[in-house]
Amino acid sequence: MSADAGTGSPKQRTDNRTRRHAPDWSGRLAERWRGIGLSLVVVVATVWLGVTGQLGLYIHPRYFGFTLVMAALGLVFVVASFVVPAPATGQSRSPRRNTLALVGSAVLLTVAAVAVLMVPPATLTSATATQREVNSGGLDTAEAADQAATLVGTGDYERLSVKEWVSLLAQSDDPALYTDKTARVTGFVLPDASDPENVFYVARFVVTCCAVDAQPIGLPVYQPGWSNSYNTDDWVEVTGFFAANPSATSTNTLAVQPSTIESVDQPSDPYVY
Repeated sequence: MSADAGTGSPKQRTDNRTRRHAPDWSGRLAERWRGIGLSLVVVVATVWLGVTGQLGLYIHPRYFGFTLVMAALGLVFVVASFVVPAPATGQSRSPRRNTLALVGSAVLLTVAAVAVLMVPPATLTSATATQREVNSGGLDTAEAADQAATLVGTGDYERLSVKEWVSLLAQSDDPALYTDKTARVTGFVLPDASDPENVFYVARFVVTCCAVDAQPIGLPVYQPGWSNSYNTDDWVEVTGFFAANPSATSTNTLAVQPSTIESVDQPSDPYVY
C-alpha cells in the first residue's frame, strides 16, 4: 500500500484543511440576521406607534421626538449592517446545527414581529392600579399647590380633569371648600379597596416618563351597589358634587355623590401627564 493511501496526498490534505477551516456561512448568517431582524422589528414598531399616534401608550409626549430620532438612527445602523460584511470566525459547525440555527432565528423573528406589530397596544388597567397606591403620585407638591390655586380661581369646575381635582383634594379635603362645585370627570372604574361594595374610583394613570412609572389617581365616587351596573375597568363619565363620604370604612374623607354615571368609550389618550 502506498503512503498516499494511508495519509493522503498533499493535495488531499490541503483540501481537508480547507474544508475544516472553510467559513461557516449558514451558521454565521443565522446569528447575524437574528440580531439585525430583532433590531429592525423594534425600529419599525417604534416608528409605527409614532405615526399612528399610539406612542403615548408607552412614554410621555415630551419624549416623542427623542424616541423617534433614536429609532431613525437605529434604522441607519440596521441598513449599514446589510452593507458591512461580517468578519469570518474560522469556526465550523455541523450542517444539522446550522439548519437548527437558521430555523430558530426565523421562528424568533416571526414571533417578535407578530407580538410587536400585530398585537394591538393595551393600556394599563386595574390589574396594575391595585399593585400601586392610588393618589400617591406626588400630587401634593408645591407646584401642584400653585396649580390648584389657579384652578380654584377659574370658576369653571366642570372642565377640571381627574388629575386637577385630585390636586385640589390633596391640598384640602374641607367639605366647605367644595360646596356648590360640580365635577364632571372621565376615567375607568377602580374599586376602593377599603369599601369596594359602595365606593369606586373614577381613575386615570399619570405618566411622568413612561408606562412603567405610571401612577393611578382617582376621585372616589359613593354609589352603593355600583358593581350591579358597571364592571371594573369600564370607562365612565361621572357628574356630581362633593360631600362627606357616607362610607364607614372608606379612607376617603370626601366622595363624589353622582347625579349621573354614563358609560363611555376609552379615550384615544387614556393617560394624563
